[in-house]
Amino acid sequence: MAGVSDRQVVGTLHLLLLVAALPLAAREISGGVSTWTDEKNHHQPAILNSSSLQRVAEGTSIAEMWQNDLRPLLIERYPGSPGSFAARQHIMQRIQRLKAAWVLEVDTFLSQTPFGYRSFSNIISTLNPTAKRHLVLACHYDSKYFHQWDNRVFVGATDSAVPCAMMLELARALDQQLLSLTNVSDSRPDLSLQLIFFDGEEAFLHWSSEDSLYGSRHLAAKMASTPHPPGATNTNQLHGMDLFVLLDLIGAPNPAFPNYFLNSARWFYRLQEIERELHGLGLLKDHSSQRQYFQNYGYRGAIQDDHIPFLRRGVPVLYLMPFPFPEVWHTMDDNEENLDESAIDNLNKIIQVFVLEYLHL
Repeated sequence: MAGVSDRQVVGTLHLLLLVAALPLAAREISGGVSTWTDEKNHHQPAILNSSSLQRVAEGTSIAEMWQNDLRPLLIERYPGSPGSFAARQHIMQRIQRLKAAWVLEVDTFLSQTPFGYRSFSNIISTLNPTAKRHLVLACHYDSKYFHQWDNRVFVGATDSAVPCAMMLELARALDQQLLSLTNVSDSRPDLSLQLIFFDGEEAFLHWSSEDSLYGSRHLAAKMASTPHPPGATNTNQLHGMDLFVLLDLIGAPNPAFPNYFLNSARWFYRLQEIERELHGLGLLKDHSSQRQYFQNYGYRGAIQDDHIPFLRRGVPVLYLMPFPFPEVWHTMDDNEENLDESAIDNLNKIIQVFVLEYLHL
C-alpha cells in the first residue's frame, strides 16, 4: 500500500451526517420503484443484541488466527515469487477446509511491469455466486518488492498480511452462520458474501498508473464485462457488489480510521456504533472510549489503493485503512514484532459483527 496525494485531513462530520440520509431520500423521490441493483442504496442492517455480540466476541480467536492464518503469511510474497505461490495456496487451503461452500476462483493473468511481463493471480472466494448481490471484503496478499537488506526481507505484516488473516479468521469464526447462505434450497438469500485477495497491489519500482494495482485493475475490468446474474444482458458483476469493503495497513497500535467516502458514510457510522456497543459490554481489550478506532472526521484527498478501479466504475466503497499510516509503513520493521494483538482482536470483533448485521445473520 499505497500512493497518496493531498494528505489533508478535513473535519466533515456535519456534511457526512447530512449525506447519510441520501439513500432513503433517493428512494422516496423515485416513488419506491427500484430494481435489484438499487437495493444496496436502502439496505439496512439487522442489529445484533447484546447476547449475540457476546457470542461473536467469544467465537473469534486471535490466538488461532495468529498461529494458523497470520504467521504462514509473514514471508516475502511479491508477485511471481515462491512466497507468493505459498501465500496463495495457504489462503485457498484455509478456505477450502470450512463447512460453508465457498466457490474459489483464481484469476491469473499476465501484465507488463518494469521488469517485463509478470504473472499475477487474484483469489476470489464467493458464497452462492448466483446470488444477485454480494457484500465484498477485500485486501491484497502481495508484499512490496524490496532488495534484501542486512539479511532481512520485507514481509508486510500490516501491508497486508494482517488484513488477509483477518478475513480468513472471519470466514472461520462465522462458518456456522455463513452456512445458511449456501444451503441448497430455493430459499437461499439473494444477498451473500464474497472475499477477494488481490495480487500486485504494490508498485515494483515507483508508483504510477501502470506500475501499481495490477490485480484490482484487471479484475474490475473483467467483472465489468461479465454478465450478472448469469445470462443478464444489461447488468454485470460490478452491479452485484452491494458494498466493497477494503482492508489495508491494519495491525499497528492505536489505529485511527477516518471516513473516506460520503456515499458509504452510513456504514462507517454503523462501525462506530458497533465499536461503542462492544466497548460498553467490556468485550474490547485495552480499548478507550475516548479514542475510538473509527473517528468522527472525514478525509479529503486521494489515496491510491485497490478500491480505485471499482470506485471509478461506480461501486460503493467502505475503505478501512488508518490515517496516518503506521510508522513502519514500507520499512523492514513492518513485521510481527511491531503488531498490536489487542487492536487486531478488537477489529476482528467489530468487522465480524458488521458482516453478520449486513447479511442479516
